[in-house]
Amino acid sequence: MKPTLFGYGITTKAIANSFGGGCTFFDDNVKEPFIDTQGNQIFPSHLFDPDSSPLEVTTPSLKPNHPLILTAKNLHSEYDYILSNHSSQFTVWISGTNGKTTTTQMLTSLLEKRGAVSGGNIGTPLAALDFNAPIWVLETSSFTLYHTHSATPNVYLLLPITPDHLDWHGTFEQYVADKLSVLTRMREGELAVIPKGLEIPATDAFVVEYDSNLFLANYFGIDTQKIRFKGAFLQDALLALAVTKTLFDEVDYQHINDFVLDAHRQEEIIDSMGRLWINDSKATNLDATIQAIEVFDDHLIHLILGGDDKGVDLSLLFEAMVSKPIVIYAIGSNSTKLILLAKKFGIQAHEANTLEKAVEAIKQLHTKESIAMLSPAAASLDQFTSYKHRGERFRTLIAEEYCI
Repeated sequence: MKPTLFGYGITTKAIANSFGGGCTFFDDNVKEPFIDTQGNQIFPSHLFDPDSSPLEVTTPSLKPNHPLILTAKNLHSEYDYILSNHSSQFTVWISGTNGKTTTTQMLTSLLEKRGAVSGGNIGTPLAALDFNAPIWVLETSSFTLYHTHSATPNVYLLLPITPDHLDWHGTFEQYVADKLSVLTRMREGELAVIPKGLEIPATDAFVVEYDSNLFLANYFGIDTQKIRFKGAFLQDALLALAVTKTLFDEVDYQHINDFVLDAHRQEEIIDSMGRLWINDSKATNLDATIQAIEVFDDHLIHLILGGDDKGVDLSLLFEAMVSKPIVIYAIGSNSTKLILLAKKFGIQAHEANTLEKAVEAIKQLHTKESIAMLSPAAASLDQFTSYKHRGERFRTLIAEEYCI
């Protein structure tokens, strides 16, 4: 049965393509109905009639209070729809506030020799994955988890949770509940690795609660001394290796150490004067920045913060910084808010407003003994087209004048 598709985006287009086109979409950005090159009919959202639709599949990003979500009578998520029709895959779902992309990539790399592929929030929709692949490693967003009501993983890895996407979920409590909702459907013999301290709902899954990298290493029998990563990346590696150890009694240290991290996440840049700059533009929430600071907190840190924080309370970030040698350079739409918080917590700060001014100010003070870091704890769209654009601009500014 061809579903009605909510949102004319990557996820829903992939589903339509699996049918060879001829599907019906409803999208907020469409003003007048049209037919695309695949024969799909695309209508404005307000024309949706729930009584004439036997099945709907939504793009993950539609909020719970969206009219299409509220009026749909037979709503499925991408996961519900695809996995109910293709149940032969062994699936690992990976979620959390930060690190899920890296953990997904690491685990897929470790399992590649066993035919694993990755998808979900990492970029490839489920409908576009290889259905002959025996293992699917799926980066799973809280949006997807909210909309999913029947599909379950064989293994669920949940990285630590801190406030994020509160404009979407409404409250932190709801955000956590959505991250944990899958546990209520998991079955005996399935594994969930969950941060300790969360209120875990009743589940038939075998749950391992962790509170540190040391616990993960000891529980799963992994030698951290043989792993080259540190900080948050060490935890990503441990979680990926925990899966291969559980499923195949295998810990491949060489393979994990050969893994290459994505750009814009704690990316190290050495300028021509031998000074270290850290491009952590992908740190779009406070937890990612806290993790970055912890890696380098034995140095003076010139920290560029700011952007669109989406109304999140940043007090936790400032509490983490208060006892560390940090100077803040505030940029973006929340720069005034950052300066006020810095004053409240007694942290030295400068209102640079733009990335250009922040980098120029840091160039005058940065030495071989200090660290210069872009780790904004905020989204980028107030001043840039993406976190990648922000990170690339950072690289360019470092290279200007007497740097690289």
